[in-house]
Amino acid sequence: MKRVDPTPRPAPALPPSVVVLTGLAAGVIALAGLYFARELVGPLVLAAVIVIICHPLRHPLERRGWPSWTATTAVIVLAYLILAVMVALLWFAGTQFVRLVADYSDELQATAQNVAAWLQSTGLDGDAADAAGAVLKPATIASFAASLGGTVLNVLTAFFFVLAYVIFMAADGSRYSRAEAAFGASIRPTVRRFQAFNTGVRRYYVVNAAFGAVVAVIDGLALWALGVPVPVVWAILAFVTNFVPNIGFVLGVIPPALLALVVGGWPMMLTVIAIYCVVNVTLQVLIQPKFVSDAVDLSLTLSFFSVIFWTFIIGPLGAILSIPLTLLVRALVFGGDDGARWIRWLSGESAAARASRP
Repeated sequence: MKRVDPTPRPAPALPPSVVVLTGLAAGVIALAGLYFARELVGPLVLAAVIVIICHPLRHPLERRGWPSWTATTAVIVLAYLILAVMVALLWFAGTQFVRLVADYSDELQATAQNVAAWLQSTGLDGDAADAAGAVLKPATIASFAASLGGTVLNVLTAFFFVLAYVIFMAADGSRYSRAEAAFGASIRPTVRRFQAFNTGVRRYYVVNAAFGAVVAVIDGLALWALGVPVPVVWAILAFVTNFVPNIGFVLGVIPPALLALVVGGWPMMLTVIAIYCVVNVTLQVLIQPKFVSDAVDLSLTLSFFSVIFWTFIIGPLGAILSIPLTLLVRALVFGGDDGARWIRWLSGESAAARASRP
């Protein structure tokens, strides 16, 4: 009788090409799921980022003997204060923008006609000139404002989910500090990896908020001195767009530059663009990326690509959340894989970060 060896044999290893293709297929399916669930995923990520920013408030309170539930309540209150400030700024800017379009409708119409006539005088095709001039027409801007209002309405609808997510995540945050005690030292590398992720997110938003405040104040004062209407609105826009890596400067300069063209002609428009180039390019393009790179260890190329990618996946909110989402993917997919060190290096991980990795 033939003797059967009871020892189980290991399954044959899959070819590397099959492993790669399987991973790519899984990634595509996951991204497709995020795309179709963007209305839920966007608020979820926003709430997670806010809780990560506010979570350090818990530690000094617990060291002073505060019960866990009171520390959690303090984190929730701080998160709600941040959300309240965000909503107040966006509401003020939105209402002022709508009022501005109504007040300057005649000037906008006249400027649109002048721009179209000037473009035709340079030899541009009449239809193309009319299309370019139509950007300044009140109807076009009103349509944009209406679409923007619809977007704001969707954001406010999702805001309810953000409020709920903040409560749940803040409550769960108290448990994560006990992970090592529950699972032993084997869980320590994973805990440190996500602690590094949380620290990177907090540093990124602190750096952007600091530079954004400086840029907003300088831009607002310059626009006020030039006589551009509602400079506070454009200062708020400069602050918000500073959280969009690389291309935020362009998004922030277009509206005040067009308004300067309406109220002051080409000289004022060129002056606004020159001021933004000097102030914003110096701070946002030359100085800020160095601090951001040190804070999150991401390359400039990956930062720029992440804005486009995450905006496509989860919508406009993805532009502001692009860096945290990219850091999360790196921590989840490549953080614990020694074989992916070269990928982390390509993404911008510094030597100090690699040395501190367990």
